[in-house]
Amino acid sequence: MRTPTIARHGRLKKSNPFATITRFLAAALAVLMVSGASVAAIAAYDLAASVKPGVELVGDDTPVSIPKIGAWEGGLNLLLVGSDSRKGQDPAFGEDDTGDLNDVTMLLHVSADHSSATVVSFPRDMYVPIPSCPDPEDEDNPYPSMSYQKINTTLSYGGLPCTVLTVEELTGLDIRFAAEVQFSGVIAMSNAVGGVPVCVGARIEDEYTGIFLDPGEHTLMGVDALQFLRTRHGVGDGSDLTRIGNQQVFLSSLMRTIKSADTLSDPAKLYSLAKAALSNVVLSTQLQNVDNMVAIAMALKDIPLEQINFVQYPTGSVDGGVEPNVEAADALLAALATDQPIQLGGATGGTLPDPNAPVDPNATIDASAVDADGAVVPDAVTDPAAPGATVLPSDILGQSAGQYTCSDGRTLDDQ
Repeated sequence: MRTPTIARHGRLKKSNPFATITRFLAAALAVLMVSGASVAAIAAYDLAASVKPGVELVGDDTPVSIPKIGAWEGGLNLLLVGSDSRKGQDPAFGEDDTGDLNDVTMLLHVSADHSSATVVSFPRDMYVPIPSCPDPEDEDNPYPSMSYQKINTTLSYGGLPCTVLTVEELTGLDIRFAAEVQFSGVIAMSNAVGGVPVCVGARIEDEYTGIFLDPGEHTLMGVDALQFLRTRHGVGDGSDLTRIGNQQVFLSSLMRTIKSADTLSDPAKLYSLAKAALSNVVLSTQLQNVDNMVAIAMALKDIPLEQINFVQYPTGSVDGGVEPNVEAADALLAALATDQPIQLGGATGGTLPDPNAPVDPNATIDASAVDADGAVVPDAVTDPAAPGATVLPSDILGQSAGQYTCSDGRTLDDQ
């Protein structure tokens, strides 16, 4: 039995959150059915040739039966991780001395009736039990389990299968699909979608990532999109938790962009997005199957923006990081396990209401929340709850893709 060794964090300047990728990947897969049969037929060979070698998860030898044409039947779970490895990346991002930490770990859950989807972000510094994980180079000598380690060490400890096993143990959900992305993937896919408009509510200043943004709307792509997602010092209170909120600002806008007519009616843009995803993302073996990709995309494509929720896994502070808030997490996981629509307790830190957000006529508005000019105060407006929605505890934070929010920036004077 070997003694486990855990990779240490790199310097903060090299941290790498990739919250964008869950939605980028879903959009990329959708190209095969929204761009028309002819485009799909022409692109099929090129897309297949773009796929990187797959990673076999524990249980991947179990056959999966899906329709050749049509949406995935029932619910599904897909894990997306962002690696901080510099292997094969531009030297501008630093030398490859940081190990291979999953600084972003996100779980996409789609309900069995395909009426809602939830993306749960697990804070990188959250202490969790890590189960025994297989060693791909030595099947007879698996890595031993550990009772209390940060979740972002799982990728360096036992690879993508280990991260999947850890999240399965934490949530009780069965995860059949997984993917891993690095810096280049975010850059390529933000370019393919043509940029993402984000609202900055207070100035962002971050010398570590080199991003400086004034209040207002900015359309971000390429390296700028990557650095916006990486910034921690420049938003909220400078913690990884408020960085998750900043990423949710981007994710929500990304979903609105992808679902807009400008994207869905442009086969060339959709094809570019699909190829960028497949060329830059390492997929588990069952996710590499084109039939599976199409089925998953078709399960996602008709879900309303208001029922696509981005959630921060609830935690409490401990020395050196955070640990799960078990009571709140149980409420969230029970709703996911039973496919109940959810109503979140509030917005994640690091965000501000967008003063220019359109008001949904079906939204709930506090009658007393009107300013002196008769205008509705933005944060008094909430999305209409789905019928039978489970109202989650107030400390389960996040937002839907239908909510317009801004990044709560942080200047150098406050750091």
